[in-house]
Amino acid sequence: MTAPVLETARLILRPHTVADLDDCFALRRDPEVMRYIGGKPQTREEAWMRVLRNIGHWAASGYGFWLARERATGRAVGEVGIADFRRDLEPPFDQGAEAGWVLATWAHGQGLATEAMTAVLAWADASPAVGAKIMCLIDEANAGSIRVAAKLGFHEVARTAYKDTPVNIYERVRPRGR
Repeated sequence: MTAPVLETARLILRPHTVADLDDCFALRRDPEVMRYIGGKPQTREEAWMRVLRNIGHWAASGYGFWLARERATGRAVGEVGIADFRRDLEPPFDQGAEAGWVLATWAHGQGLATEAMTAVLAWADASPAVGAKIMCLIDEANAGSIRVAAKLGFHEVARTAYKDTPVNIYERVRPRGR
């Protein structure tokens, strides 16, 4: 399956292509962007592997991540979407849909994560490939993402550690009638 293109007032969300490597590397080599997702900037090789994973996730799961770009300029904003990462966590992280968002530092604090993920979740709610429950994993120190999760209807269900980092697990259940 190929990802659909989603549009919001300020963004275009489109599937990743191999041509996105430079934008994805620029995003993930920024220490501030990576502060709460692994703690260290990624190499170009790691960014390449992520681009390939994002492309392949759609074929394997019927859902995945989009590259978000500003409508007005085409500038890369970040990556947003839903994936099945099969995380090794205790308590067990339900298999299936996990929401995630990572935005360039310049895009923080503008409501772009909420805007993009609102479109993603609307798509997910209508997709037969995505189950009724969507989870997300957020570093407990990442106040910005915790606020975004709350705006999107996620609520905390557990606290644990992932790769020696304290994290909170959140879930969102598809609204009734969808």
